[in-house]
Amino acid sequence: MKMLLSASLLALASAVLAPSPADARQLTIDDVTMLRRIGAPTVSQDGRWLVWAQRETDIAADRGRYDLWRLDLRRKGAAPEKLVGEPDVDENSPQVVGDTVYYTANKGGEDAIWAVPVAGGTPRKLTDFRGGFGGFKVAPTGDRIAVWADRKPNAPSLEPAVEKKAADAGAARVYDKMFVRHWDSWADGTHSQLFVLPLGPDGAPGNGVAVEHGLDGDTPSRPFGGGEEVSWSADGRTLYFALRVAGTTEPLSTNLDIWSVPADGSSAPVNLTEANKATDTLPTVSPDGKSLAWVAMRRPGYEADRQVLMLRDVASGQVRALTEGWDRSVGSITWSPDSKRIYVTAQDTQEMPLWAVDPTSGKVERLTQQGHVSAVAATPAGAVVALNSLTAPDDFYAIAGRGKPRRLTSVNADRLAGIDMPTVTRFSFTGANADTVWGYVVKPAGATGKVPVAYMVHGGPQGSSDNSWSYRWNPAVFAGAGYGLVAVDFHGSTGYGQAFTDAIRNNWGGWPLEDLQNGLAAATAKFGWLDGDKACALGASYGGYMMNWFEGRWPDRFKCIVQHDGVFDARAMAYETEELWFDTWEHGGKTYFQDPAAYEKWNPVNYVTAWKTPMLVITGEKDFRIPYTQGLAAFTALQLRDVPSRLVVNPNENHWVLKPRNSRQWYREVLGWMDRWTKDAPAR
Repeated sequence: MKMLLSASLLALASAVLAPSPADARQLTIDDVTMLRRIGAPTVSQDGRWLVWAQRETDIAADRGRYDLWRLDLRRKGAAPEKLVGEPDVDENSPQVVGDTVYYTANKGGEDAIWAVPVAGGTPRKLTDFRGGFGGFKVAPTGDRIAVWADRKPNAPSLEPAVEKKAADAGAARVYDKMFVRHWDSWADGTHSQLFVLPLGPDGAPGNGVAVEHGLDGDTPSRPFGGGEEVSWSADGRTLYFALRVAGTTEPLSTNLDIWSVPADGSSAPVNLTEANKATDTLPTVSPDGKSLAWVAMRRPGYEADRQVLMLRDVASGQVRALTEGWDRSVGSITWSPDSKRIYVTAQDTQEMPLWAVDPTSGKVERLTQQGHVSAVAATPAGAVVALNSLTAPDDFYAIAGRGKPRRLTSVNADRLAGIDMPTVTRFSFTGANADTVWGYVVKPAGATGKVPVAYMVHGGPQGSSDNSWSYRWNPAVFAGAGYGLVAVDFHGSTGYGQAFTDAIRNNWGGWPLEDLQNGLAAATAKFGWLDGDKACALGASYGGYMMNWFEGRWPDRFKCIVQHDGVFDARAMAYETEELWFDTWEHGGKTYFQDPAAYEKWNPVNYVTAWKTPMLVITGEKDFRIPYTQGLAAFTALQLRDVPSRLVVNPNENHWVLKPRNSRQWYREVLGWMDRWTKDAPAR
C-alpha cells in the first residue's frame, strides 16, 4: 500500500500552504481542475478506520478517476494510505460493514460490487449480474445487499430484459406522458428500482429479487437521489426508501413518500407518510433499530420548503416533529452509534454547520462554526466530517463535542503549496422590506489600489452564496484573476429562516433586484479597493435570469454581463422546462395559461428594447432544466439590437459545466470577456 503523504511531508506541506510574498502566486482554474476530491466518509463500527473514495483528474481523458483510501484514526500521526487503487479501474462508493469495505468497481468493463478487508487484503468480486446499476447498500447484518438499478417497470429481478425490435422500427422517441426528459436525459422507459441479493461466503451471485411491487416511480429519485434515500432496518429484514409515484402528472408533484418493504419481497411496500402530500425523504434508521428519522416539507409543489426532522417509533408507529420550532432546514441525517444523538447539517447565515439534535427533546446544539460541512460519518467519539470553505477544498476533520474541529487530512497540500489565497470579508446592509441582507467580498491576495468588480449572483433561486468551495463558480479563481468578487444573499436565499426564503415567490425581479442594487452600492462604499466603475455582473440559472433582468431593468450599471443558462422568456420556459412544479410554484401555483400575468410581470423578454450592456451567453445542449433555446434567444436579441455579444454552447454539458477541459475553456471565455470590458475599459 502506498502512502499519500508521510507525517513529515504533511507538516512541510502545511507550512508551504502559507507562501512568502516572494514566491506566492494566484489560484487559477488549471489548479482547481487538478485538485484531488474526497468522497463521503465511512467509518468502521469500532471507530478505528476512516475510508473514502478519492478522485484524481485525468485531464487527457477529460474525466475523474477514483481510488479507495483509508486512515487509522487511532494511530497518532497516521497518514492516509491507498486501500484499493488499480490503474484504469474506478473504485468508488465505499461502505464499511463489520470488518469489510464494500465498494463499486468497473474492473473488466462491467460495474460490480466488490469487497476488501478494511485492514487490507485481496479484493474479491461479489456480484455477477449484468446490465449496470446505480448504487448499493449492505445491510447492517452483512447478509443482504440492496441494489438500485434502471430496469423496465416492475422487473422481477436485475436480469435485463432483451428487447426485440421490429425490422422496420425507427429511431423516434414516442411518449404518452411526462417526464419525456429530465435534467440531461430523455426518458427511456425504465425506472430506478430496488432489488435485494443475499450475501454469503460465495458473495452475492444471481439477479436478486425486486421489492417495489407495483410502484410506478424511481428509487432513488431522479436526477440527484442516492443512498441517502434508502435505509436498512437494524436487523436487515426491512428496507425503507423514498419514492414519488409518477402517474401522469409527476412533473407537477413534489410528493415523495417514505415506504417500507420486507427485504425478501414477500409483500408489497407500505406508504408510511401518505397523509403528507409534500416531500418526505432521507429515511434513516437508528442503529438500535427503534427509530426511523426523515425530513418532511409541509407545502405540496414547493421544492425549497423547510425540511423538518421527523421521528417515528418503529414499534408503535408514533410520529413526532423534532425540529418544528427551529427555523432552519435540515439537509442531512446521521445517527450516532449509540442512537442518542442525530447529527444534521443545516444552513445558517452563509455557513453550513454540523448540529446535534437530541432525539428525545428535539434540542439543537451547534457543533461547528465557519465552513461548509459537506458529508458526515458518526463515530463512537463523535463524528468525522468533510469540511470546506471559500478558500479551501474539502478535507476530513474530527468533531468531538463543541471543541474546535481537528484536521485529519490535507489531501491537496502539495497542489496548493505556493498559492496565496484571497481574503474573505462578510458584510451586511439594509435591503428590501427593510430586512438585513448579508454578502461577502473576496479580495485578491496582494492587491494594491483599486481592482475591478465581479458581481456574482447565485442560482436556485433558493440557494446561497455561502462559505463553500466550488469546482464550477469559484470566487477564489476570480480573485486570482485580479477581480474583487462581491456576492449578496438576496431575498429568496437560504439559511436565514423560511420567511426570507419564501419572499422571492412571485417576486423574481422585485425584492431581489432591490437587494442586489443596494448590496453593490454598500460593498463599493465600504470597501474602497473595489472599483465600482469597472464592474461586470455574472450568474447562472436564476443568476442567469437576473443577468437578463439586469439588461432590461438596470441597463446602465455594468461594463459587461456573463449570462449562463438563464431564463430569457418566462412564457417559453413554462412549457419547455421539465420539473414543472418549480416554475408553477414560483409564479403563484398556477401554470402559464392559468395566470399569464404572473409570468409576464417579471419576464426579461418584455424589456429587450432597453438591452445595451455587452453580454457573454453560455449554455449546454444537454440542459433540459433551462433549455439551450433560452440562451439562443437571448443571443439573438443581443445581436438584433447590435449589442456586443458572444455565444458559447457546450454540446456535452447539462445545466452545469462538469468536464475538466470544458471548465478550463469556460473560465478562459468568462475571464477573457470580463477583461475585455473592465481592464481595457473601452468607452461605452
